[in-house]
Amino acid sequence: MDPESPPHARRLTFYKTLCLAYQSLGVVYGDLSISPIYVYKSTFSGSLRSYKEDHEILGVLSLVFWTLTLIPLCKYIMFVLAADDNGEGGTFALYSLLCRHLKAGLLSTSHGANHRLSSCNTGTPTKETRTSLVIKELIEKHQSSRVVLLLVVLLGTSMVIGDGILTPTMSVLSAVNGIRTKATNLPENYIVLIACIILVGLFALQHFGTHRVGCLFAPIMISWLLCISGVGIYNIIHWNPRVVYALSPHYTFNFFKQAGKDGWYSLGGIVLCITGAEAMFADLGHFSQSSLRIAFMLVVYPCLVLAYMGEAAYLSQNKKDLQSSFFNAIPAQRYTQCCLTPSAGLLMQCKRIFWPVFGITTLATIAGSQAIISATFSLISQCRALRCFPRVKIIHTSGQIHGQIYIPEVNWSLMAVCLAVVIGVRDTEVIGNAYGLAVITVMFVTTCLMFLIISTVWNQNVLLAAMFVVIFGSVELLYFSACLTKINKGGWLPLTFSLVILSLMLAWQYGTSRKQAFELENKVSLERLHILGQSLGMVRVRGIALIYTSLAATVPPTFAHFVTNFPAFHQILFFVTLDNLMVPKVPVSDRILVGRIGPPEFRAFSCVVRYGYKDARDSYNLETELIEKVGEFLRSNCCDDEEYAITVGDDCVGRRGNSGSKSVGFREEEIQEFDAAREAGVAYMLGNTYIVASEASSMVKKFAINVVYEFLRRNCRSPAISLGIPYTSLIEVSMAYHV
Repeated sequence: MDPESPPHARRLTFYKTLCLAYQSLGVVYGDLSISPIYVYKSTFSGSLRSYKEDHEILGVLSLVFWTLTLIPLCKYIMFVLAADDNGEGGTFALYSLLCRHLKAGLLSTSHGANHRLSSCNTGTPTKETRTSLVIKELIEKHQSSRVVLLLVVLLGTSMVIGDGILTPTMSVLSAVNGIRTKATNLPENYIVLIACIILVGLFALQHFGTHRVGCLFAPIMISWLLCISGVGIYNIIHWNPRVVYALSPHYTFNFFKQAGKDGWYSLGGIVLCITGAEAMFADLGHFSQSSLRIAFMLVVYPCLVLAYMGEAAYLSQNKKDLQSSFFNAIPAQRYTQCCLTPSAGLLMQCKRIFWPVFGITTLATIAGSQAIISATFSLISQCRALRCFPRVKIIHTSGQIHGQIYIPEVNWSLMAVCLAVVIGVRDTEVIGNAYGLAVITVMFVTTCLMFLIISTVWNQNVLLAAMFVVIFGSVELLYFSACLTKINKGGWLPLTFSLVILSLMLAWQYGTSRKQAFELENKVSLERLHILGQSLGMVRVRGIALIYTSLAATVPPTFAHFVTNFPAFHQILFFVTLDNLMVPKVPVSDRILVGRIGPPEFRAFSCVVRYGYKDARDSYNLETELIEKVGEFLRSNCCDDEEYAITVGDDCVGRRGNSGSKSVGFREEEIQEFDAAREAGVAYMLGNTYIVASEASSMVKKFAINVVYEFLRRNCRSPAISLGIPYTSLIEVSMAYHV
């Protein structure tokens, strides 16, 4: 904020930032905050099972502390949060920045004029370095580099979606397993049943929307963080105050010296301490950089450090509890029987603390799971907007915050897979191995993208970008290599999920791009169609027709196919193109572009409706907005002497209008005809097209198009339903595209 702003304005901004920081505790930091439940258990359940000396326990604590400090604090809080795309964060935000600066996009359907968007303004341009120019030239000239960049982004995206499967299963099952601390004879089937009931309840609540169920998350997570930090302080004082020395990196080096190769294997469990760190960046659009930094540095980070230190202090004196340290470290009734010290009063207050902490733990795991589920909805919505995911039903659950959405198909699919993992795997060690690989893969993808951001978008010295990759990438690769050793022990789960999701997204994107390429190659001139129509006895019907096409200012093959078989079309034609831009949001004033196609007597208009990947699409009001925009276009003076056609790329479509008094009379007649057509009603023409691979195509192409893409097309929502088009006014034209 401007330092010269009035004091009350600065206070208001500060208060708003604090409110956002409070809300972020329940939405962003849930996953990261519940990791103490399973970190030590996962670490000491593998290769470190036989290591029970103090230097191993304190070495693990030192590793956890420095991992929390390097990755979430230094990498994300200090650097990655600054790489926002007009306030939006996540993998697609980084890709959006690169697409606009490097012309590296393969997903945007834009055909021009993006520079006119106010949301594309990147501020004061900085001087490009020689290295940034070389990188830009390399990416812009070689399509293979753009394909690799897209694959990296989609890999990170698919891993995040896989994380949405593993987070609820790992957190809920780990919390429910705490019952065995008090009920040691409870059968495993009952544990699985309770976890399944909680998961079903969690996913059943999703249709109420985050704004209804999310109001409880912030106080729950604050109670959780205060609880684990309080227990941590107690355990440090009561069991081993010397654990504070483990914050020295000396204990980390000593740990690897003593444990050797087994210490390296254990990194697959230690990496779980940073699960959820990527959510800080992914959920940036709902908050602000300052609010996320305040919440993490003042609340989350110190509370987590105290919790891990307290658990290590307890383990140093109770090595038999290494496999279930979190719940056993909670002060319980057994400690009050020997209260002969001045601290007896404090211990008496902890007499019945286990069950309240267990209840808070269960609620916290639900809140942490909710965060990643909501993030998965948002991510899939972005993929769908950029045509990398099949059409699904998106319900906006909040009238104020467009980012709060619910996707029924994805919700129930996630629930089914989560239940299958809980019932089929059951072992939190196996799920933890899978969880760690998914988390560290997403983080390394972000590090690679940040190299391009620092060197080409921020135009910093390439050595600084290389230092960023070396410092953080080397740590992440170390963890990644340890996680790879556990592929046969559960690590195959995220790889399988990611491979399936990535294959579906690539098949859908490839099929969509091939269909669009076919329409571009077979586009029809309206003048030619009009001449053909005269020979066929073309009839113009009263009313307005909205004809949806994937290419701006062109006549789609489906319309030509319809006219040649039924030589009649409406009096006024709107060729509507839904244009997906690589920007988060498009201002309402820049949403719709209107222009003519052909001479004025054709009464044909091109309407380009532009959306960002975070924009909410109100299909039901689109018809009214289009009619109003075209009416404004006709009534404006631009139709007299100016060029009336819109520009698409480097091609100008249309001609100049008539000038003089004839123009005025013609325009009045056209406006009257337009008003009469609006009163007659609106019809929609939509192509129900499908693509078929040609006989000369390879087997891989035939399988991708004829099998995978066709399966997705038949089982996803139809374009008419997705666009909210009433069937009573719909004209569907079926046509096969041979590609």
